[in-house]
Amino acid sequence: MSVSTDQDTELVARARALATGFADKAAHWDQTRNYCWDNVRAMQQAGLMGMTIPQQYGGLGASYLTAVQVIEEIAKSCTLSARILVEANMGGISAIMNYGSERQKQFCAPIVLAGDKPAICITEPDAGSAATEMTTSARKRGGRYILNGTKHWITGGGVSKLYLVFARVFNEQDQELGIGGFIVHRDPDRGIDPKGMTIGPRERTMGLCGMPETVIHFENLELDTEFAVVPPSGLKRGFADLMNAYNSQRVGAGTIAMGVAAGAIDHAKRYLKERQQFGRPLAEFQGLQWMLADMDVAIHAARLMLHEAARSAELPGNTFPNKTLAAKAKLFASEQAIKVVNDALQMFGARGYGDKEPLERMYRDVRMFTIGGGTAQVLKTQIAGSLLDMKVPQTRDGYSGTSNANRPLLAAAE
Repeated sequence: MSVSTDQDTELVARARALATGFADKAAHWDQTRNYCWDNVRAMQQAGLMGMTIPQQYGGLGASYLTAVQVIEEIAKSCTLSARILVEANMGGISAIMNYGSERQKQFCAPIVLAGDKPAICITEPDAGSAATEMTTSARKRGGRYILNGTKHWITGGGVSKLYLVFARVFNEQDQELGIGGFIVHRDPDRGIDPKGMTIGPRERTMGLCGMPETVIHFENLELDTEFAVVPPSGLKRGFADLMNAYNSQRVGAGTIAMGVAAGAIDHAKRYLKERQQFGRPLAEFQGLQWMLADMDVAIHAARLMLHEAARSAELPGNTFPNKTLAAKAKLFASEQAIKVVNDALQMFGARGYGDKEPLERMYRDVRMFTIGGGTAQVLKTQIAGSLLDMKVPQTRDGYSGTSNANRPLLAAAE
């Protein structure tokens, strides 16, 4: 299990110092809908981008627990920067560093360490929560794969340089082998603009406005076979293996939500002491005191769950956080964070509803975390399946029998 080191303490201290400066410009990135390149450079110079990458590839080899503590500090001030930090240390880059070939690790690590936020390309227009219904294909032709399909809601589309694209894999005889991941490198500033990859329209989102969410089209994009990420268990179970890396992403997403809420509590404490009504500070009103206590208890519990999930990656036999612990932590943290930020905004009254305080932006930002990275409802289904030790099918053909009453659950999960 993790034992705090001087390096861990220093990384958290660096994050806390950066967050102080990030708070001043968080509203700017939100209002202009611009990517926070200044913050990215600062995080890269502080060694936070790619800090979980092993030392032999230039990273710090930081644990997920350390990353979680760093991300919380950044999220208190700037949700956008925290989102970037998660994807520079978890999810796609974790999959590559654990399942990729030596060549892939050596290729991708320097790009992330230089400040890139890799993008995971799973979601499609007709395949969101039902990710296995994706239609994007990768057909092998000689020493190459030909990629065709459309991805949607791709976080960082157009600004990311590395893309981990999930696709159905077919051999030379057009027989489907399973779902695999493919590394695509795009860097127009250096003349690297793959033919057959088009960044489509950007969605106008409610929160996290500086982060592009885009459509990406792949049309006969040719990739060398060396850019196919094939887990040790092979393509048949490859998708399940690659999705294990997403457990870290879920812990990261939950941490952002928790960090935003912790920041909202800090703002609420300040305001309750500053603001006076009826001749005394708001902090003296018991109703508000109890609200604040409930908020703090909820976020303290969320923090403990997220830390437990992060530590589970270090248990014998684990590479990534435990799937169920990650789901529970992300579910609880994201749902509680929405309530906490909402209650903090309520304490500010009309001032909280306006943009002179950060609460309205924080509320818009935190709202997405019960949606992205696994909706709250999908996570509840996953948790229930774990509790029952069963696969809980969502498709119509997942059941047998002629009536609802006679429909048995599928066999126990592997």
